[in-house]
Amino acid sequence: MVAIIGCGLVGKSWAMLFASGGHEVRLHDSFTNMIPAAVADVRQRLEALEESGNLKNAGKFSGKEQSALVSGYDDLAEALKGVTYIQECIPEDLALKRDIFTRLNHILAALGNADAIIGSSASTMPSSAFVKDLQIKSRSLVVHPVNPPYFVRLVELVPNPWTDSEVTKKVRKLMTSLGQKPIVMMKEVSGFALNRVQYAILNVTWNLVKDGILSVEDADLVTKEGLAPRYVFMGPLETAQLNADGFLDYCKKYGATIHGVSVDSQSTIPLFTVEAAAEVDQGLQELVPDSEVPERRRWRDENLAHLAQFKGKLGL
Repeated sequence: MVAIIGCGLVGKSWAMLFASGGHEVRLHDSFTNMIPAAVADVRQRLEALEESGNLKNAGKFSGKEQSALVSGYDDLAEALKGVTYIQECIPEDLALKRDIFTRLNHILAALGNADAIIGSSASTMPSSAFVKDLQIKSRSLVVHPVNPPYFVRLVELVPNPWTDSEVTKKVRKLMTSLGQKPIVMMKEVSGFALNRVQYAILNVTWNLVKDGILSVEDADLVTKEGLAPRYVFMGPLETAQLNADGFLDYCKKYGATIHGVSVDSQSTIPLFTVEAAAEVDQGLQELVPDSEVPERRRWRDENLAHLAQFKGKLGL
């Protein structure tokens, strides 16, 4: 039995994912008026995915059966009764994280639940920042998905210094059972792994536009049509290995060049303010106006589902 705290895009996607594995899912949000709509949306999306042939089925359940596993709870304590796993999906705000984990610490103690594991969907903030004074710190960790987790398999597991190693093993097993690809960070660093890589690409791409080197459209094409096709199948280290006669040969041939270009391209780390983003935003509005973002997001998710099926056929 799983509780999801937070009914936004990530929380709903987590709910769909856990339902695919046959888990009873309880959705809760501090804005209780959001809960019925979130449950209805999850159920509708699961049944729509089945109709399109893109339904995840880790537990061998139909879309209707998965939908029946998802329900909403206005009262947090009621939602937590008997659960074995909790996925927190509230905004990335330290005060909010501390508040909800303090509440979880109190409620789980009152319920006598000393075993429930708590995963945070935090994307840059290590859990040591908000659990260090709590009894539940040994069974808490970051379980960071890639948005949307239903369609993208990577999950970053980031234990804090007090997380029991068995807890991390259990969460890795749970994520794997859902068809996800969990990785375990061996120490806490801000931004974890995925966002450190993502931000490096975003920073360089931003500078290519700001420095007048590329248009917004062409800057995005560098990744979309250059890097991404290879990265769908292998990471940057294996890509480098295949671009020469092994990785050592790659370093011998290109090491000095890579260093020189990297120093030059990272000379300025941009600050992503609204004012500074005006030029990039103007280019993006020409490609995908903000009014079309929801439809574009649906298009992306549908194609991510097709891509996942294709990679599955390749055994990747």
